Amino acid sequence: MSKEALIKSRYWEHKQLEEMTDDEWEMLCDGCGHCCLTKLIDEDTDELVYTNVACNLLDLESCSCSDYLNRHKFEPDCIKLDVHLAKTLPWLPSTCAYRRIAENKPLPFWHPLLNGDKRKMYRYGKSVKGKVVHERNRGDWEEHIVVWKL
Repeated sequence: MSKEALIKSRYWEHKQLEEMTDDEWEMLCDGCGHCCLTKLIDEDTDELVYTNVACNLLDLESCSCSDYLNRHKFEPDCIKLDVHLAKTLPWLPSTCAYRRIAENKPLPFWHPLLNGDKRKMYRYGKSVKGKVVHERNRGDWEEHIVVWKL
């Protein structure tokens, strides 16, 4: 089935994550870039803290990986999101399509599958576009701790 036919079928509304093909899984990603940001554990409180520091492979304009197929070669800590992780990772944003499908929630109205592109997501500030720096340019970690309003 073509990408257009898959989108037209709105497969995400009647399939569980476990039932999705690789193509369906990949198309579900909105490309927000939040997965590509470094998260830290506060040494004093063991609290998970978020940063605006992106993986060096993240294209800061498109919020897409610049070498997705080979990312693990250059970024060994990069995770491969799967069904189990989509259901259990505490740091996935509440807007994440994988998390939402796992929780039986609809995609957000700005999701690119519903609109055909990322512009609406950018307009509503749901991606990391314009908000992050690459790891190679970060300086002190303390300067990059953020609270994301999703």
